[in-house]
Amino acid sequence: MSKADMNKANHIRAWTHAGFTLLELMIVVAIIAILAAIAIPSYSRYVVKTNRAAAEGCLSEYANYMERYYTTNLRYDEAPASSGTAADTPNPIIASPETVVGCASPSQTGSNYNYSAPAVSATSYTVQAAPINAQLTRDTECANLTLDQTGTRNISGTGTVAECWGG
Repeated sequence: MSKADMNKANHIRAWTHAGFTLLELMIVVAIIAILAAIAIPSYSRYVVKTNRAAAEGCLSEYANYMERYYTTNLRYDEAPASSGTAADTPNPIIASPETVVGCASPSQTGSNYNYSAPAVSATSYTVQAAPINAQLTRDTECANLTLDQTGTRNISGTGTVAECWGG
């Protein structure tokens, strides 16, 4: 075989192995699709649990605020008229909970949960975190999280309290 024929054979051999075949590319795409099908739902569940844990922490901050208010006023709903402060000053958590506790801001957990104190009396309270936006559709297992003055935790979803609170 002449030198020219060898160069030509090497050139043809290099040209035929220069890229990937369509079958090889399809196999790689299929493998990536399978990995994505496994990873995306797992990641979504992780995000939901992380958002829920942040909301639980924020509810604890609300409870701490309520207890501080109780310590000052000896009631959860409003300051007594004889307290020396502004007469019958309502608890700020009742009026506008998102402005009192920073964890409820949109930059924290406020884009995933709405916080409220739906049941407040002189001697008891319940604070609630209700999921919104994507968290609402993804977290049907736990749904609304609540915490009361005794530290009792509750949910309104289909899961269990143990699974949802710190689970």
